[in-house]
Amino acid sequence: MHSETIRWPAPAKLNLFLYITGQRSDGYHELQTLFQFINRCDYLTITPNKTGIITITPEIPGVPIQKNLIYKAAMLLKNETNCSLGAEIILEKNLPMGGGLGGGSSDAATTLVALNYHWKLNLDQTTLSSLGVQLGADVPIFIYGKAAIAEGVGEKLTPVEPVQSHYLIATPHCHISTPAVFKNPDLKRDTKKQSHQKLMTNKWKNDCEPCVKKHYPEVANTIDWLLEYAPTRMTGTGACIFSTFSHARDAELLAKKTPIWLNCFTAQGLNNSPLRELISTKNTIN
Repeated sequence: MHSETIRWPAPAKLNLFLYITGQRSDGYHELQTLFQFINRCDYLTITPNKTGIITITPEIPGVPIQKNLIYKAAMLLKNETNCSLGAEIILEKNLPMGGGLGGGSSDAATTLVALNYHWKLNLDQTTLSSLGVQLGADVPIFIYGKAAIAEGVGEKLTPVEPVQSHYLIATPHCHISTPAVFKNPDLKRDTKKQSHQKLMTNKWKNDCEPCVKKHYPEVANTIDWLLEYAPTRMTGTGACIFSTFSHARDAELLAKKTPIWLNCFTAQGLNNSPLRELISTKNTIN
């Protein structure tokens, strides 16, 4: 057991584009999307122990521990490996829930990667990803840790190097259920699949955006306001919106001009996740 206490990052992601290319017989949707990380993170401070018990503090209001993705990830890893160890986990929650930034999935991925290290389980990335996809379709990209085009239901990853732009990210006052968006009859589901070259060079869109704007005026108002200043799209199934800039200063200047009803923060795109960089350092040392 690596017994030291470590503060692990769980970074947010953006879907720089999102196309829905079909729906499978099992109900899942076929996608083509581009994931990039940003330098805004939740943090999990983890201290392993020999109790066999997983504790998480503070509690997330309205989320029983059995439904907490951090707890579910830890218990999945314990059960799959017959591990008798436990851990104390302290969560610093900086990413909005239901915002399309992947906060819950990222927390779950960081839990798998970190406990695999602390408990010396030595599972490889492919095995961790196969566990992660049981918790959510976005979990594997956070375990993978590199900007990538994702296909299938999100599990087929091809690394790419998009521009590491600067972003203003707005967080409308609404929680959007991903399953509800994918069940909505208004959702476009027939975008033609494109080659990776075309995906990276064509103008980028999000197929979920028109549907979400129709049903969530908070999202529509935010996009309409930001489009006056910069290219702006929704990430994932929402509700977060991002505007793209070449320079951090321009994003910061717009953040100061936003109206009082628009909550936002600025961030930089990252093609290598902070989690990947930290675990690479730990594995090199150990």
